[in-house]
Amino acid sequence: MLYAIISEDVDNSLERRLAARPDHLARLEALRDEGRLVLAGPHPAVDSDNPGDAGFSGSLVVAEFADLATAQAWADADPYVIAGVYANVSVKPFKKVLP
Repeated sequence: MLYAIISEDVDNSLERRLAARPDHLARLEALRDEGRLVLAGPHPAVDSDNPGDAGFSGSLVVAEFADLATAQAWADADPYVIAGVYANVSVKPFKKVLP
């Protein structure tokens, strides 16, 4: 089943994000290589693809996992969680309708 992992950043997270980004991306690339990643990306803190020093307010990952517990465990082990980038992470079942 698909799960949405919705994360909200702590204030002033950009420096922490940049430091943990290579490990964070490696985990996402592994999901992609396994054919389980639907989409992933950050939420810019301002209305721009490149928010510069404004940074990001959170992230969204939609991926396939065996069950909610497995999705939650994967989210809990994210390098951004470990680095203190995220203030809050929510994991919910997701039903893709379109496209």
